[in-house]
Amino acid sequence: RWIRKNIIKDMDFTVVLEATGVYHEKVAYHLYQKKHKIAIVLPGKINAYFKSTNKRSINDKISARLIAEFGLMRKLDLWTPPSPVLRKLKLLVRERMRLLDDRTIAQNRAHALKSSACIIDTTKRRVNTLINMLNEQIKEIENEIKEILQQEPILYEKIKKICTIKGVGIITAVTVVAETNGFSLIRNVRQLVCYAGYDVIKKESGISVRKGGNISHRGNKIIRKALYFPAITSVQLNESFFHNFYNRLLTRHSIKMKAYVAVQRKLLILIYTLWKNNEEYNPEKHNSNKFLEQSLVKTALIELDQCPLI
Repeated sequence: RWIRKNIIKDMDFTVVLEATGVYHEKVAYHLYQKKHKIAIVLPGKINAYFKSTNKRSINDKISARLIAEFGLMRKLDLWTPPSPVLRKLKLLVRERMRLLDDRTIAQNRAHALKSSACIIDTTKRRVNTLINMLNEQIKEIENEIKEILQQEPILYEKIKKICTIKGVGIITAVTVVAETNGFSLIRNVRQLVCYAGYDVIKKESGISVRKGGNISHRGNKIIRKALYFPAITSVQLNESFFHNFYNRLLTRHSIKMKAYVAVQRKLLILIYTLWKNNEEYNPEKHNSNKFLEQSLVKTALIELDQCPLI
C-alpha cells in the first residue's frame, strides 16, 4: 500500500532490505511475487555505513532512511528466490548440523557421568536415550537428503562429480552448494572466498604496525564448519596434492590449524570450479600451475566485465 501511494510513474526503483535472520524472508518473497526489484544487504555492511554517517540516535525512521541512502549510493545485486530444492537442502543440512552439535553436548555429558564418582543409573539411561534419538534423527535427515537428490538427476550428477574429490562426501558437497544457492550470485573465486569468510585481513601502517594474516571469519560459518573434516581427511591421504600442500605450509610457519584452513580454502575453490565446469576432479589438470593461472585470468576478466563504465 505504501509503494502504491508513493510510487512515481515510470520511475524504476529497488526495495532494499537488511537481512535479519529469517524475519526478512516473508517480506522479500511477497515483494518478489508483486514483481518488485529487491536487494538484500548484510547487516555488517549497513552497520558500517551507519557509523560513517555519525548519527548519534538510531530509530526505525532514521534506519529506514539510511538503508535507502545506502541503496542509492551502491550498485547492489538484485535478489531472486533460491531454488526450492536447494532451499530445502539448505534447511536440512542446517538442521543436521544443529543435531550434531546437540549430540556432541550429550556425548560430553555421558563421558562426564561415566567419569564421576557418583553415578545415577536413571540419569545415565536418559542421556544414552537422547544420544540414540539424535543418531536416528541425523540418519533420517541424511536419507531425506539422498531421496531429494535422487529426484533431481541433474543436480545429483553434479554433486557426484564434486564427490570425486577424495575426502569430500555427499553431505559436504550438498552443504556448500545449498549455502551458496548453487553459486548463483558468485562471480569469481575472490567473491566466493569472502562469502565463506576465508579472506585474509591485514593491517599495515608505516614500519611499526604489522598485524593480520588471519582469516576474517565474517562469512558463512556453515561452509567453514562443513569443510573442516574433509580438509583433515584429504591431508591424511599420502601423496595427494592436499597432503603435499599442507606439509609445505606447515614447514613454512609450523601452525597446523593455519595450514588446515588453507586446505579448506583450496577445497572450496575446487568445488566451485567443478560445479561451474560440470566436470570431475582431475588431479593432473586442477592442481597444475597452468590451470591456476588460467583461473586467475578468467577471474580478472569477469571482474573487469562487472566494472561500471563511469
